[in-house]
Amino acid sequence: MSFIDENEEHRAHKAGWLRAAVLGVNDGLVSIASLMVGIVAAKQSESVIVTTAMAGIAAGALSMAVGEYVSVRSQVDIEESDRALEEDQHATNPEGEFLELVQIYMARGLTEDLAKQVAEQMHAHDAIETHLRDELGQYEHTKARPVQASIASAISFTVGGLIPFLGFYLPLISSNSIRITAVTIVGLTIAGFISAKTAGTHLVKATARVVIGGIIGMLITGAIGSFAHTVGI
Repeated sequence: MSFIDENEEHRAHKAGWLRAAVLGVNDGLVSIASLMVGIVAAKQSESVIVTTAMAGIAAGALSMAVGEYVSVRSQVDIEESDRALEEDQHATNPEGEFLELVQIYMARGLTEDLAKQVAEQMHAHDAIETHLRDELGQYEHTKARPVQASIASAISFTVGGLIPFLGFYLPLISSNSIRITAVTIVGLTIAGFISAKTAGTHLVKATARVVIGGIIGMLITGAIGSFAHTVGI
């Protein structure tokens, strides 16, 4: 009899690309919408609004990709440094590393004898991987993947940025600022719902955080744009 639920799905393996994708979509939506609302509030022409949005999408996507790659790559460097340190410690002090693993297992509830048996078996199988996992918390499914995160950030930012950009052309609402804001709120709601559903977190709270944050961003840039127009900047 199998006690494994085939429908059970853990989400830790999605953490890297999901974080990058969610951040990218939200950043694209909020950044481009806020940028466009600020330009609209400054009473600029439609050509300026469109050009600014297009430049913002391109610059933002590239910035997200490079920033995400550098950030995650630094995590890879740390992981590789930890592996090198473990290999050196195992070469110079294997007994100490074995006792360290025994202490880890005892702290988790095993008796000393059982902890030694487990440590012996794990060392015989793959000592380095065992210490990376049980001592340092490094798991294969949560390893940093800079290229994957970089691509996810760039694509998701572009997708997010295109929502207010394309919404600018909707003929349903005459006011540019209201049209951009309305489309962006819908986009933020959908993005928040999808990210919450994928991550398995509370739908209403997660979605509300995304939407409220976006609205605040648009209000601030709208106020800045209006101020700039008022003072004649």
